[in-house]
Amino acid sequence: MDMALVASALAMKAAGTQSQIATSIMKSNADMEKNTVLTLLGGAQQASQANLGAGVGGNVDIAA
Repeated sequence: MDMALVASALAMKAAGTQSQIATSIMKSNADMEKNTVLTLLGGAQQASQANLGAGVGGNVDIAA
């Protein structure tokens, strides 16, 4: 009976370690996806302004 308790405790410890590793990997993947999206959004902003002439958009009236 004592060995069953020891085996159970070891299994719980292993499950906790696996959970910590999975959480770490998920956070790393989320950070990578965030950086990718920010890079794509930043690149799109620069590209859309690259085709405009000098001074375009400088005096936009947004009061209306």
